[in-house]
Amino acid sequence: MAQQLSAKEPTAEQIAEQKIYKQMGVTDAEYEQICGFLGRQPNYVEIGVFSVMWSEHCSYKNSKPVLRKFPVTGPRVLMGPGEGAGIVDIGDKQAVVFKIESHNHPSAIEPYQGAATGVGGIIRDIFSMGARPVALLNSLRFGRLENERVKYLFEHVVSGIAGYGNCIGIPTVGGEVMFDESYEGNPLVNAMCVGIIDHDMIQKGVAKGVGNPVFYVGPATGRDGIHGATFASEELTAESEAKRPAVQVGDPFMEKLVLEACLDLINSGIVLGIQDMGAAGLTCSSSEMASKAGNGMELYLDEVPQREEGMTPYEMMLSESQERMLFVVEPKHEAQAKAIFERWGLHCAKVGKVTDDGRLKLFHKGELVGDMPVTALVDECPVYNKPSAVPAYYVENGSIDTTRYPEVTDLNDALEKVLASPSVASKEWVYNQYDYMVRTSTAVRPGSDAAVVTIHGTRKALSMSTDCNGRYVYLDPEVGGMIAVAEGARNNVCSGAEPLAITDNLNFGSPEKPDIFWQLEKAADGMAEACRKLETPVIGGNVSLYNENAKGAIYPTPVVGMVGLVHDTDHITTQGFKQEGDVIILLGETKAELGGSEFQYVMHGVTEGRPPQLDLDVEKKLLSAVLGAIQNGLVASAHDLSDGGLAVALAESCISGRLGASVNFATELRNDIALFSESQSRILLSASPDKSEALKQWIAERGVSYQELGQVQGQELQIQVNDTPVIQASVAQLEKVWKDAIPCLMK
Repeated sequence: MAQQLSAKEPTAEQIAEQKIYKQMGVTDAEYEQICGFLGRQPNYVEIGVFSVMWSEHCSYKNSKPVLRKFPVTGPRVLMGPGEGAGIVDIGDKQAVVFKIESHNHPSAIEPYQGAATGVGGIIRDIFSMGARPVALLNSLRFGRLENERVKYLFEHVVSGIAGYGNCIGIPTVGGEVMFDESYEGNPLVNAMCVGIIDHDMIQKGVAKGVGNPVFYVGPATGRDGIHGATFASEELTAESEAKRPAVQVGDPFMEKLVLEACLDLINSGIVLGIQDMGAAGLTCSSSEMASKAGNGMELYLDEVPQREEGMTPYEMMLSESQERMLFVVEPKHEAQAKAIFERWGLHCAKVGKVTDDGRLKLFHKGELVGDMPVTALVDECPVYNKPSAVPAYYVENGSIDTTRYPEVTDLNDALEKVLASPSVASKEWVYNQYDYMVRTSTAVRPGSDAAVVTIHGTRKALSMSTDCNGRYVYLDPEVGGMIAVAEGARNNVCSGAEPLAITDNLNFGSPEKPDIFWQLEKAADGMAEACRKLETPVIGGNVSLYNENAKGAIYPTPVVGMVGLVHDTDHITTQGFKQEGDVIILLGETKAELGGSEFQYVMHGVTEGRPPQLDLDVEKKLLSAVLGAIQNGLVASAHDLSDGGLAVALAESCISGRLGASVNFATELRNDIALFSESQSRILLSASPDKSEALKQWIAERGVSYQELGQVQGQELQIQVNDTPVIQASVAQLEKVWKDAIPCLMK
């Protein structure tokens, strides 16, 4: 039996009698289960270990039934969910490795370090697979920028992302930012990393080989981040500020050394298993590595490098100090492993060994202070099928006519107001703080539909984007979930890439509330259906629940990180118009769909009704037709129609290309609805005059509806609807409104 710990810590009896376990997020029923697994009451370190491993953040105990809905296999998938990151084949014995993770609650409390360590953690997930990270993206949500606290959070989150990514030398190439009062008090900070690997270098986080030594590398363990996984698995409250110590502190320079040293170690061929110490630190990495190998592990905590005096086993096991890794090699390779890390100025400590008894045993000062079955920690966590109920707001929104608003007749003013909305406006204020050109492989910079990074030594490239409209998901979770996947695919296709797969970050409120769990279930249904239809399996991701503020849950925000393959760099396409005289063509049908739109929010001050509908068969035909047209050299520019509809897409293509356009849109819709509807499955193309007829023929033969709108010309955006001029504005003026919006609000 495990021994009791220091006198400062409560005894097993006190933990039971005073129900101290509840402070760690463990319920009465879960405590009884833990006692059953152990055959006795747990001591303080053991209940701490169980509490983090059984937290939602580590165990997915509330979301596992939902995650099972996702398609996770496909002809290109080399590794799906379950490891540090998913892996997809890109040909020539190379693969792309990618994943997205959240750092929402830490960023709400300590925005700079919360965001920075979110970036550091996702980078470790990628290189622990043996891949070299080549790009970072992020997906951010904040309250309204008029709020001073929101400005503070926004400024420091962006600064944290930039500070970490720039220092470590990985370009931050893309992402998205949305602002809505729904996220006040609980911002969303989702970080995504993409890496490249050769097939024969793929690693797994497994503790192989009974008797093999377990090594710790990275900075010494401190008291930062203790119970970070638990903190991420509860609602933010007024008391959360007191949990500031739960936010980790990052060191990108140390991470750079650990990254290079670990890749050297992997390239040496001696690694049997490697995993980063992320959420739950040493606890999660040791128990998961042992579980995946069907083994046990002993840890000798006196050998764990410690940067603070008198650290207890509880503190060492639960610390989430950053930039730390755990790996296993054979005894005969110990000296070689240590020599590799010494070359990089890093200390490599032997802290344990692999055993065959299926138990995680912790030793401290010669005593056994923790003894737990690995399967109980990792594989036999409780799984809950939470009750779900259709929310009253959803029923009410079904009867709202989103075209009933008075017609907006000054469409010049409307376009400027929508362009100046922080969610639509230029994000240069954000990405100009990022080094997006480091390593010189960035082919498409932030600001177009998807970022593109070339693959050294080949004519291939990777496209990547993060997408989700939380308003759509709120109004109809199933349709909103489908749209998140479809928009990701559309953005990648518009960049000249074949969509490959997705990683997702499911940001929702408390699963204890039936209406919130219903949102989660339905959004997953929609995402799963879209992934199956568009052949983009889910290869990994993250669930972040309990995202609530004083007014209730955030908008349900299942962020989709999608990666695509550009088969030839000649196919790389951007949204900006290219030259005067090019023909502008709109693909897809425009319907009266303002529910959840930026126009509805900016001009009418509401988010209501139903979002645009999506026909996945139509979407698939559209994507196939556009990708084929790009690959056949028929397309000069391509831009997905999303927030702001046709008027905003035209303005963005003009601004990006520094050229004007003259268009005439034939429609039966009211003018304001026609230009600002956010109907799905629409893409704006331009083509040189000598290729426009071939492009139109190509599109028509594939059963995709289209309309020729006009041509690229001059320095003004001139829009007619049914031969009536409705918008005339200089591109310079539109660009000024679009670019100045966020900087002005941040003053």
